[in-house]
Amino acid sequence: MALLQISEPGLSTAPHQHRLAVGIDLGTTNSLVASVRNGISVVLNDEHGRAMLPSVVRYFADGEVAVGEAAQALQSEDPANTIVSVKRFMGRGLSDVGDISQLPYRFAQEESQSSGHGMVQLRTVAGIKSPVEISAEILKVLRTRAEASLGGELVGAVITVPAYFDDAQRQATKDAAKLAGLNVLRLLNEPTAAAIAYGLDNASEGVYAVYDLGGGTFDISILRLSRGVFEVLAANGDSALGGDDFDQRIYCWILEKNQLSALNPKDTRLLLTMARTAKEQLTEHDEAHITAVLSGGEGIDNVLTQNEFESMSKNLIQRTLQPLKRALRDAKLSINDVKGVVMVGGATRMPQVQQAVGEFFGQTPLTNLDPDKVVALGAAIQANLLAGNQSRDDWLLLDVIPLSLGLETMGGLVEKIIPRNSTIPTARAQEFTTYKDGQTAMSLHVVQGERELVADCRSLAKFELRGIPPMVAGAARIRVTFQVDADGLLSVMAREMGSGIEAAIEVKPSYGLSDAEITRMLQDSTQHAKDDMQARALREQETEASQLIDAVQHALMQDGELLEVSQRAHIESQMNALRDALQSLDHMVIKRAIVALNESTVSFAQSRMDKSVKRALAGKNISELEIK
Repeated sequence: MALLQISEPGLSTAPHQHRLAVGIDLGTTNSLVASVRNGISVVLNDEHGRAMLPSVVRYFADGEVAVGEAAQALQSEDPANTIVSVKRFMGRGLSDVGDISQLPYRFAQEESQSSGHGMVQLRTVAGIKSPVEISAEILKVLRTRAEASLGGELVGAVITVPAYFDDAQRQATKDAAKLAGLNVLRLLNEPTAAAIAYGLDNASEGVYAVYDLGGGTFDISILRLSRGVFEVLAANGDSALGGDDFDQRIYCWILEKNQLSALNPKDTRLLLTMARTAKEQLTEHDEAHITAVLSGGEGIDNVLTQNEFESMSKNLIQRTLQPLKRALRDAKLSINDVKGVVMVGGATRMPQVQQAVGEFFGQTPLTNLDPDKVVALGAAIQANLLAGNQSRDDWLLLDVIPLSLGLETMGGLVEKIIPRNSTIPTARAQEFTTYKDGQTAMSLHVVQGERELVADCRSLAKFELRGIPPMVAGAARIRVTFQVDADGLLSVMAREMGSGIEAAIEVKPSYGLSDAEITRMLQDSTQHAKDDMQARALREQETEASQLIDAVQHALMQDGELLEVSQRAHIESQMNALRDALQSLDHMVIKRAIVALNESTVSFAQSRMDKSVKRALAGKNISELEIK
């Protein structure tokens, strides 16, 4: 069979030449790096034989930085300068962090010059650090490990992100990689990476669900694997749910059990660490002993049973099942259509998670590949391909975007340009026009979400198209093109078709986005579908009514002399009735008033047309009007 060789531009390899590329799983709790060696994807270990690098960074006053095991070992000693689970802060603002009193950090907010919103900042003894800088320290260690293991400089890396990461979080991840000296070949959704590893290692075909519960995020993807084509049918999830939340439940249980309150940062970090250890012990044991001595000398000695843990975490697991149902519905599939369920992420080791997923799908989940490593292994296969190295098989990856992208139109309505679950990379265009006579500029507001009104969606960016030739309202043709690249990042271009003037923006949204917002958007779109349609219908009628009133007023000013007094009075009466109808919240009331005003102006419109024809024919003779 002939091999289909796919590579990034400029990265195709000469025969027998192998370019060094890696896949990196930048995780909330642990991070890994993998590469393809002798045709097999393998995780690269450090000098001590450890595959996983704890995603923990500690800063010292002298500028030294400790990453991984060294930082994790003493995290309770200096919690304010030891950052854990930094992935949860990526692309987030201070207002999105939640109750900061539960965290042992000193926060600062740096304002973005462009948007007025900034990514959360942390004050350390080494100065203010952003999540991008902290993540870059983790990536630097992985890059150094890979280059030492592979014996050369890397040409690039595929870095995985949760499928439900929005544009801000994806951009922050790319920025961190750049700061770490890595050339990003692709940002790859974590569930898709896992499917690649399973699909190629097991020669699987059919529909598969990838259940990815990591340290800080949850994703579900439905994929169809067929003859080397990996097609993502639907993606869903919760970007504010992960293993950390299970730790938090145990932490709160400890506080309640021992009647503790107002802990200092050291004690908070100590108990959170003990909670995580207990969670891991309960994966293989029926009970876990939690013993600690707080800074005030108070001792803690508790026993947490598996049954107690299952009870306190039951609603967290239930939160993962709703996205499963939505993803299947979006893919237009039933549970019976799913051939296998792939478990990804260390949190899926919890027995209650595997039991709930097994019961939901009616089959035992697949765990023959290490759930901690499978994402990095799949990313390495994709990196090897993009670097231009030969692959074992011909295969094609078709991923999707998780939320719809569109523009604000008159009345605060959303016009969706690219619907959610569209295969990427993709580009789509739509034509718009001006609202007022003589309009020479247009403001374009790019939004993301599933609701009908802009107020209920996420604002991504705003830019202006200036220099539009002045024309009557509706005459200009503005073509707006949305382009989403393979990383899921968006760029938008607007072009006035007559003059050729254009404006473009690479959407780099504000980093101040809410953790729960994306999940809430999809939930709200379902729960409020009827209300949204009514609201949209109301806005559309309001916009049409305003345009009609403006048009009739303009006509009366220009040609009011064509009307008899009674005719003009009737039209003005209908205009006033339409203005009164605009105070109503019933779109049908407004619609009836629009119809009435239109009917009252029919003869007036005919008179104006006759006047225009007479003006056009004035001074002309028959010969000049003949068609030649």
